[in-house]
Amino acid sequence: MRRYELTDAEWQALEPLLPASRMGRPRADDRRILNGIVWKFRAGVAWRDVPERYGPWASLHTRFRRWAADGTFTAMLQAAQARADAAGDIDWLVAVDSTIVRAHQHAAGARKGGTRRRPLGRSRGGLTSKIHLACDGRGRPLALLVTGGNINDCTRLMQLVQAIRVPRLGAGRPRVRPDHLIGDKGYSSKAIRAWLRRRGIAHTIPERADQIRNRTRRGRRGGRPPVFDKHIYKRRNVVERCFNRLKQWRGIATRYEKTAESYQAAVTLASLLMWL
Repeated sequence: MRRYELTDAEWQALEPLLPASRMGRPRADDRRILNGIVWKFRAGVAWRDVPERYGPWASLHTRFRRWAADGTFTAMLQAAQARADAAGDIDWLVAVDSTIVRAHQHAAGARKGGTRRRPLGRSRGGLTSKIHLACDGRGRPLALLVTGGNINDCTRLMQLVQAIRVPRLGAGRPRVRPDHLIGDKGYSSKAIRAWLRRRGIAHTIPERADQIRNRTRRGRRGGRPPVFDKHIYKRRNVVERCFNRLKQWRGIATRYEKTAESYQAAVTLASLLMWL
């Protein structure tokens, strides 16, 4: 096994999750192709620089784009999560957060609109993207979104929580609701707290200093402070550790992909291997 390649155990878990080829000539070896895709994003190189032992770079890129477009990587991630849930291996104390990713100059230039949208935010540091992530209590990704770097965290929380969808191996609806949700002050708003209460999701989110001052200034009309458990909040660091593991992939720590679809597929692939 070479550097960055799948182990035998990882391949045995991944092979049944890959889509079958039903028509046309037999496709190139799936393990070799997947090893080349993983190597590309782990090393953070251009497609043309992937070693020749993985086959033509155009074949790797075509297969990656096909699997990104048809949702293969997302389906594989959900299948791995379903296996873990059936074994009782998921801690449903969910932590949410986001991280900024610098975008390389090669990430710019994609056609705007349609399926080739490119959520890039412009700031003093240049072009950036943001990964919004929800992970379980053991630091493994449950759901993720990719937006421009200038998008506020609280505006995507509802969409992020709704993206949590862990299928059942047998009969039954997918698991979509955390037992408890932990977020930092960036998610502190009345609208978010009310939405979580309506869905029956307990949460631990600290108040911002300005919100505390405004509530105190209004006296009784300000209402009661939200419940905050500092011991539960200490477990929020699992999402930070999850980001650290994801950013060990150089192709994720810096965004080189032009489209959000491709970049999110790369993050999904890295998340899948964390579950394995």
